[in-house]
Amino acid sequence: MTNIVVLVKQVPDTYSERKLSDGDHTLDRESADAVLDEINEKAVEEALKIKEAGEGEVTVISVGPERATDAIRKALSMGADKAIHVSDEALHGSDAVATAKVLAAAVGKVEGFDLVIAGNEASDGRAGAVPAMLAELLGLPQLTQVRSLTVEGTTVKADRETDDGLTHLEASLPALVSVTEKINEPRYPSFKGIMAAKKKPVETLTIADLGVDAGAVGLGSALSTVVEAAPKPPRTAGERVEDEGDGGSKIAEYLVGQKII
Repeated sequence: MTNIVVLVKQVPDTYSERKLSDGDHTLDRESADAVLDEINEKAVEEALKIKEAGEGEVTVISVGPERATDAIRKALSMGADKAIHVSDEALHGSDAVATAKVLAAAVGKVEGFDLVIAGNEASDGRAGAVPAMLAELLGLPQLTQVRSLTVEGTTVKADRETDDGLTHLEASLPALVSVTEKINEPRYPSFKGIMAAKKKPVETLTIADLGVDAGAVGLGSALSTVVEAAPKPPRTAGERVEDEGDGGSKIAEYLVGQKII
């Protein structure tokens, strides 16, 4: 039996306008539609495939505000068994380090977990650092940038894809895996799955429940902050070149002026 934990995150929809709040320059999540991050759908799918190949249980964990419940229910409707939702106002503005500490404490609530699966990076922050930080905090071997994954007994095997090619990885369970967008194509929740998700248990915890110090999370403890932000300037009209036999030269001059060539 493989006991799998999947980390999921609710992010602003890529089709919505993303902006920073005027007050503290953190991401204004209320101004955009929110969805389960696509890379997390793939992480859930991979966990379900492992579960269906044998026996096991899939627990999803999410750190986020109350509305993140929608993303959690999406993962449950796909087939995950239960969820832990860490929701606390003190977490607002937390950086990757604080997020990893909270996730480590939440994963510790899952008794006897064998495998932790995460996306390689969230689409809202693109830090790509949380999986490695979490593995370090939990003392787990980490298999990152994974495009294929198998579990054989107490061993997890994976192929990592980088610009240099494929690397074949292997580790003993328990372990942590972060997957890329090439890992699979996630399933669509069925009507039966959507209805069943409403009855699946979701445990809501605060940082106090996890034993995490409020002073170690939030914007005040972040190692990096945004001190100033300005909206992207409006798009201007392009420059038109009339070709009177010297069009190529004019284009070359323009490109040189823009320091493109």
